[in-house]
Amino acid sequence: MSDTRAFSESAIEAVVFDVGRVIVQWDMRILFAKLFDDPAELEWFCSNVVTEAWHGQHDAGRPIDEMVAERSCAFPEYREQIEAYRDRWLETIPGPVPGVAEIIEALDARGLPLYAITNFGTDFWAMFRPTTPVLGRFRDIVVSGDERLVKPGSAIYRLAQQRFGHAPQAMLFIDDSEPNVVAARGLGWHAHHFRGAEGLRSELQERGLL
Repeated sequence: MSDTRAFSESAIEAVVFDVGRVIVQWDMRILFAKLFDDPAELEWFCSNVVTEAWHGQHDAGRPIDEMVAERSCAFPEYREQIEAYRDRWLETIPGPVPGVAEIIEALDARGLPLYAITNFGTDFWAMFRPTTPVLGRFRDIVVSGDERLVKPGSAIYRLAQQRFGHAPQAMLFIDDSEPNVVAARGLGWHAHHFRGAEGLRSELQERGLL
């Protein structure tokens, strides 16, 4: 191992996780597959009515009740399904991403400071947070809906840096979204493009963090 790589590893003081699709799985179609019998109609609905882009307004700070009321007016024939997205949103999370909770627990057991930056609406976060005890291992979590800042915008990373109290080059950021990873690296963070627990564990071991 080169001296440069050893220095890079020793410089990591904290690990920062994304939440959705890194710690827990998320797929809105899991809910809507229960509400539509016709696969073609399901596809159209998820592509035109309740879409991930529309959901992104909630991540950015817009209240879900306001969004649902507006969308129901635009698509009155789908009012029931749109309201179900608000009321049954937890059904879009089928469970944890395999192997990640164990990694979080192992890092925490080593005393490594853990944090998170998540694109998550305030209303849904209030529903979700109590269902995921492993989040109690984190010292702080920046939630986009609370801050009205979203990844990959640079402002949310700068806010996180201030809140977490570590320099960017001292933190390893983990996210499944390549644009979010690229943005973090552009601001001086170390970053891992998450594709599964096995790859993450390998990098953490290479860096001497596990």
